[in-house]
Amino acid sequence: MPRDRTGASSYAWAMSTNTPPAVGSSADNSAAERSEFGPGWKVLVASLLGVAFGASPLPFNTIGFFIDPLQQEFGWSRTEISFGVTIYGMLAAFLAPVFGWLADRHGVRKVALGSLAIFGLTFASFAVIPGELWAFYLVWLMIGLFGIGSTPVTWSRAVNLWFFKRRGLALGLMLVGTSISAMILPFLTTTFIAEFGWRMSFALLALLPLAIALPMGILWFREPRPEERPEGIAAAGMTTLPGRTLGEAMREPRFWILWSSIAIVTLAYAGALVHLPSMLTARNFEPTLVATVMSVFGLSIFAGRIITGMLLDKFWAPLVVLPILCLPALSCWLLVGDAPLGFWFAVLAAFLMGFAAGAETDLVAYLAGRYFGMKSYGQIYGVQYMAFGLMAAVSPTLYGWVRDTTGSYDSMLFAGMFMFVTGGLLLLTLGPYPDFGRITTQPSPDANSAE
Repeated sequence: MPRDRTGASSYAWAMSTNTPPAVGSSADNSAAERSEFGPGWKVLVASLLGVAFGASPLPFNTIGFFIDPLQQEFGWSRTEISFGVTIYGMLAAFLAPVFGWLADRHGVRKVALGSLAIFGLTFASFAVIPGELWAFYLVWLMIGLFGIGSTPVTWSRAVNLWFFKRRGLALGLMLVGTSISAMILPFLTTTFIAEFGWRMSFALLALLPLAIALPMGILWFREPRPEERPEGIAAAGMTTLPGRTLGEAMREPRFWILWSSIAIVTLAYAGALVHLPSMLTARNFEPTLVATVMSVFGLSIFAGRIITGMLLDKFWAPLVVLPILCLPALSCWLLVGDAPLGFWFAVLAAFLMGFAAGAETDLVAYLAGRYFGMKSYGQIYGVQYMAFGLMAAVSPTLYGWVRDTTGSYDSMLFAGMFMFVTGGLLLLTLGPYPDFGRITTQPSPDANSAE
């Protein structure tokens, strides 16, 4: 079994840096880091686009703008509309480990690209739904059944295999895809709805995965061959994929500590994102100003991903993220109440929440690889992603229910302050990174895929 580093000097290393002590010159290390981006940049770009227009950011960054049109046309309540996201999220959460297993077993390329294609077609079908809730929910059911393979559960596996020394930055760049979505989708969605109506808007938005992400994925997305893997993962052609199995990982307390932290933070965050347009509209913000604030949210996710990714490559990850996760507590405080809210205060609230969201999502993919290795990464990350999926499913409905029953979001916002801080503190108990020994395995099914 792999052993954790022990002793005072090793623990100090774990608290201060993310990579083992260097052997050789700093120039050699820098060259190794640069060499990872040389062969891996195409996969990174394809993964970024897959993340950007997959089944995670596209629904969550657009459905908030469809709530009012759907309510006006069909008379559905906010809770009823938000429940569609809950159906999708619950199914996706439970199926994430299944898709992770499929990626581990049959290769991530087939799983990611197939799921992306089905998701795009299904999302487009919102354009033709009748005015019945069951039809609306059926589309969300289909997205939940087939769309989870187009989320970071799959894309991050390939990125983790192409990068080791600069894994934090690479994952941050990959997850910038969600930032791109958060920046452009508010303007696209409001423009499409104003110009073409809500039905055609769904069809136009579906072109993002179908006409942009899918073709690039077909061209560039694959896992590395054994000889292409970075030295930190395996010696070329000799050894492959060290780490825990899912069963071994689940027997470690740190597995459930990480799971709980993800769940708590996502419960506070996901519903706030979906309902933020409604919160701002209630404060007399015009649609264009709402879109502007939401785009700032996306910009801050971008900043959170890149800055956090760079810091993860230098310092112990939980210590990096703790202060960042405390920032959204201030956002919740700013959004409490129904008095007029200044534009710049709204921008600040969105920026702080987005920055923390970027850091947290980056951290999950990173820590799954660092604490549990790559042997069963898809399954392990899938179970960790289940925490995100479940709480992302419950949170919008919970926020909507609180708003419908109390007349405001204040109760949830106060609870969110506590949850953000608690989620950050839990991570401090994870301890130093394990030092995995190398083991011999068979090459991944994707290892022989042609570029």
